[in-house]
Amino acid sequence: MIIRRSYYFQLKANASQRTQLSRFAGCCRLVWNKGLELQKKRLDQQKRPLTYAEECAELIGWKKEIPFLQEIHSQPLQQTLKNLDRAMKDGLSNDRGFPKFKKKGQKDSFRYPQGTKLDDDKIYLPKIGWVKFRKSREIEGTVKNVTVSKNAGKWYISIQVEMEVPEPIHPATSAVGIDLGVTKFATLSDGTVLESINSGKKLKKKLARQQRTLSRRTKFSANWKEQKAKIQKTHSKIANVRNDYLHKASSEMSKNHALIILEDLKVRSMTKSAKGTEDAPSKNVAAKSGLNRSILDQGWYEFKRQLKYKQEWAGGMMILVNPKHTSQTCSMCSHTAAENRQSQSQFQCVNCGYLDNADLNAAKNILAAGRAALACGDIGRNAA
Repeated sequence: MIIRRSYYFQLKANASQRTQLSRFAGCCRLVWNKGLELQKKRLDQQKRPLTYAEECAELIGWKKEIPFLQEIHSQPLQQTLKNLDRAMKDGLSNDRGFPKFKKKGQKDSFRYPQGTKLDDDKIYLPKIGWVKFRKSREIEGTVKNVTVSKNAGKWYISIQVEMEVPEPIHPATSAVGIDLGVTKFATLSDGTVLESINSGKKLKKKLARQQRTLSRRTKFSANWKEQKAKIQKTHSKIANVRNDYLHKASSEMSKNHALIILEDLKVRSMTKSAKGTEDAPSKNVAAKSGLNRSILDQGWYEFKRQLKYKQEWAGGMMILVNPKHTSQTCSMCSHTAAENRQSQSQFQCVNCGYLDNADLNAAKNILAAGRAALACGDIGRNAA
């Protein structure tokens, strides 16, 4: 089978190279914004959006109008237009949202689809030169593309590789159902419990304090920029701690279980604005906002994404099941009633008297639903 993976390293760029990296990212941002502006004008005039090839033709004109664009390698600029073309198609065909204009200093990045070279702990970026990076592990496979990005004031590279490996056979034979939660990150049907990391909650007070300090600074002053960098660093730490925890948890589960069954949770719908609308304002806004933050702090979607590809690499399978009534159904007699859920942590069936931890009972129901779908062959749309 063909697998693709990414290697993420921090660049050790000097001052001149950092300036070049910023110029490349800025020019790609300019091309994105000009391309998006042109597409919006065409849509406002009831015209069809430009294709990627037509946008590349426009790029030639932009290079004549803006001379410094000619100093940037053409591939990152063309890749930016390719990304915009895909974002336009996604925005017009589904609910992923229409692409937005990019702001300076936010998610600065650019990509080389080809032309880069690797030499131990150095990488050659066309029109920038050889740049050293912190090589923490060996890179295996054929390099397909390289993405350069900036996060919390530091530059990173993501090297995507492709390799062909023998069709994997999972070493384990066990199946497990997983109930995701807020109080406990995950409860497995075999009784294993993973505590919530809550990286955002732990640094919430520090982040709020830093943001109050920022509000007292003169906007765009040197002190304001310095404080802004501190906030970005805190956000980066929150994301890194969460991502590290999710990778360790998903790797452990993927190694130990050939079949993993999860609820098909719609996180975007679950975390909609707590305020509601003018016609239908929400109640208990503060409580709902807190719940939304807690759900997003867990990283359920990212956890599901990691499990999916790790199971594929290991030769296992992941199935998504309908989450309806999994917390109200008795795993012993299958009786479903809201009264079965005695509290956040306790489950007691009003029909047969079965007593269990509420999350563990839900995990057992998830496992049973997944096995039933597998036995009936009804996993075409549920297999992840």
